[in-house]
Amino acid sequence: MTSIVSSLIDALGADAVRTGAEIDARYLGDWSGRSETPPLAVVLPRRVSEVATLLRLCHQAHQPVVPQGGRTGLVGGAIPSPGSICLSLERMHRIEQIDTAAATMSVEAGVTLLDVQRAARDAGFEFPLDLGARGSCQIGGNLATNAGGNRVLQSGCAREQVLGLEVVLADGSTLCSMNTMLKNNTGYDLKHLFIGSEGTLGVITRAVLRLRPARDARSTVLCALANFDAAVGLLRTLQASLGDDIAAYEVMWPDFFDFGVGSTRSKRSPFGASHPLYVLIERAGFTDDAGRFVAVLNEALEAGTVLDVVMAQSLTDTESLWAIREATGDFAGRIEPINFDVSLPIAAIGRFVEVCRATLERAWPGCRALYFGHIGDSNLHVTVDARSIAAGAAHEVDRLIYGLVRDHRGSISAEHGIGSLKREFLGFSRTASEIACMRAIKQTLDPRGILNPGKLLH
Repeated sequence: MTSIVSSLIDALGADAVRTGAEIDARYLGDWSGRSETPPLAVVLPRRVSEVATLLRLCHQAHQPVVPQGGRTGLVGGAIPSPGSICLSLERMHRIEQIDTAAATMSVEAGVTLLDVQRAARDAGFEFPLDLGARGSCQIGGNLATNAGGNRVLQSGCAREQVLGLEVVLADGSTLCSMNTMLKNNTGYDLKHLFIGSEGTLGVITRAVLRLRPARDARSTVLCALANFDAAVGLLRTLQASLGDDIAAYEVMWPDFFDFGVGSTRSKRSPFGASHPLYVLIERAGFTDDAGRFVAVLNEALEAGTVLDVVMAQSLTDTESLWAIREATGDFAGRIEPINFDVSLPIAAIGRFVEVCRATLERAWPGCRALYFGHIGDSNLHVTVDARSIAAGAAHEVDRLIYGLVRDHRGSISAEHGIGSLKREFLGFSRTASEIACMRAIKQTLDPRGILNPGKLLH
């Protein structure tokens, strides 16, 4: 047992520190993969003071620390580095307060997104951030990666859902900025340094979340479209008529749509024929105005913008339609996924898909790739089946697709962050001066480089 592990046990108690065979396999990585080298220890604090003690001791010992949330990321951000200590926030899962006057919720970082959503609903509000991993992902991880999800179009990314944070810095000092006010213009808004920093600048331990009025009037439809331009046109038409009632706008190319249908119980498409493009739309409003929604869709049908429509008539129907889009959970069981989460100028997305598909086919004839995305927020997902390319060519696929993203002036990461898997490509989307500024901030807040080493920055 190393001296730092002994020091942590002495300071925090044996119950808070796992070593050797006590380390469960789930701590070895995230959804992108696992480390072949277990960490020196996994530490599970129950309170902020224990996080501060851990970081103070590790800072003094120059000991690397890898913060972990629900480990649902796809870029290797939670994978232990060799010789590291894993810091899991899972025991810090209290919902501390719901302030109905301010419409805020104060929580510890380890509470799951689903529990936050349920508590908000019980209090007569809603917390609009939503991800497929809602039952596993933790608020601290959501904020550390500035998570997006399928309702960004209506409510914004995780960054827009936060008023205040408490963060423990690398040296163990605690920065408490649990602001509860919407307006507070008193110098630098420090919380934004840590939201999206992937645990490289500090460890988020508590947060003040913004709650929104509950939108209980919901309608879900699946539309068939002729092309991508029609998808953009329909979105703008719906927004012009319904404003921000359009909560989700999920576009699926036939490759992904067919895969999604194959993952449903019925394995049958809601349509009687195949179409060039599909879009799943959710309207979420305060009043039951489904009639106006239907009227806009009927006009689009008559104009030929929409080729066919299926509208959910029940909760079961809604779940069945969403099951097609949420088939990403079946990737690992049916293909060997190489996942890409990118952003592009909206007008360029359709052309990008065409160029990407053609380029992959030239490089690896018969290459299977699935295309889908939120689109209204510029986010496109591409998943390549590693079984359809040359053995050991995954890195070549990375360089090819990220190169195309760079050429189209897009972002190599829309909502999952950089982690370790995208680190070498950061310069494809950020300038040298931007990266230099990031390094300067990192050096100031974590001068010994102990926080999540090897992630985001070299």
